[in-house]
Amino acid sequence: MRLIVGLGNPGAEYEWTRHNLGFMLIDRLARTQGREIKRSECRTLVGRAELEGEQVELVKPQTYMNLSGEAVACLVQKRELEIKRDLVVICDDLALPFGTIRLRARGSSGGHNGLKSLIGALKTDEFIRLRIGIQPDHPLSDAKRFVLERFPSQLRADVDTILERCADALRAVLRDGIDKAMATYN
Repeated sequence: MRLIVGLGNPGAEYEWTRHNLGFMLIDRLARTQGREIKRSECRTLVGRAELEGEQVELVKPQTYMNLSGEAVACLVQKRELEIKRDLVVICDDLALPFGTIRLRARGSSGGHNGLKSLIGALKTDEFIRLRIGIQPDHPLSDAKRFVLERFPSQLRADVDTILERCADALRAVLRDGIDKAMATYN
């Protein structure tokens, strides 16, 4: 069974923020399968679903972004997963233009604190990740404030389209493997 982990911050005040794109994609995947993400385990919320004929667990860590690694490492250890194959992480990326998707089989944190926490707790950077670009078309004076701001209403339809493309990319990873999915979606 694979874990598909969306990174974000728990709580209503973070809904629709740029930093919660991971949570938003997990919620979308669950809705399309008629599932809920509500079982509490290892400081996460978990829900099972079937995607592309494969049983997966959809996961939303309930720690804040900077501590996501602790919660995910607990699940990985309990399930004795092969991290390189069985863990897929979804997060926002301030270095990518808004709406751009980047699939990778491994890599650095790229300055993302959630990924940094995961790499530290798992002691490897060998896990699949889907990064979703949130970079604005203007210079930022306060990146932290920007990522924690809600998407403006005029971008909500764009966010919905981006999340649907991300869901398709994740399905491709499960169906075709990371290399073929990267060639199609990057």
